[in-house]
Amino acid sequence: MAEAPPRPRIRVLLVDDHQVVRRGLRTFLEVQDDIEVVGEAADGEEGVARAEELAPDVVLMDIKMPGTDGVEALRRLRALGNPARVLIVTSFTEQRTVVPALRAGAAGYVYKDIDPEALAGAIRSVHAGHVLLQPEVAGVLLAQEEQAPGGGRGGSSLTEREREVLGLIADGRSNREIARALVLSEKTVKTHVSNILMKLDLADRTQAALWAVRHGLTDSS
Repeated sequence: MAEAPPRPRIRVLLVDDHQVVRRGLRTFLEVQDDIEVVGEAADGEEGVARAEELAPDVVLMDIKMPGTDGVEALRRLRALGNPARVLIVTSFTEQRTVVPALRAGAAGYVYKDIDPEALAGAIRSVHAGHVLLQPEVAGVLLAQEEQAPGGGRGGSSLTEREREVLGLIADGRSNREIARALVLSEKTVKTHVSNILMKLDLADRTQAALWAVRHGLTDSS
């Protein structure tokens, strides 16, 4: 019986102004069978250029860098329509700086002292479509959403199926997992997600997840 072909490797771009950090990340990630480091950048501006050139699946992005920081680089990537999933790297003391990054479209964040195996897992998770949102930062985001005028339209226009999909997004499910849970095709799930974002006037899955938490659509609510 022929062996199954190997899965495509997750292409990762490292963006950090410290060469030692980039070297350490590369050393660890390159021993992962399913992850390939395709390039590095020393600041946000170079990171945007490299992301456009190399088309990575995931960008591991530091927040605080000289010149163009991680948040501004993320905004530029989104303005360019770059589809890479961006995983922010931050320290515990920089929690509130994560909020603008998530609003700009980051798929989540990890702390700089993360265990190497957990980092690899986080990369796989955001690549699969998950949103990595820790409770303490989710609380800050929700508080700001409550204070902001508007912040998404009402959910009365959502169909029952769209509400189910939205609840599963908030629970951290990828499109593939949602498809399995609801016995749908991934293409159908993608259509539902697009409709949800359009109807609620939201930019991405992170905002959708926050909307669902605020309106009690999660399994844990």
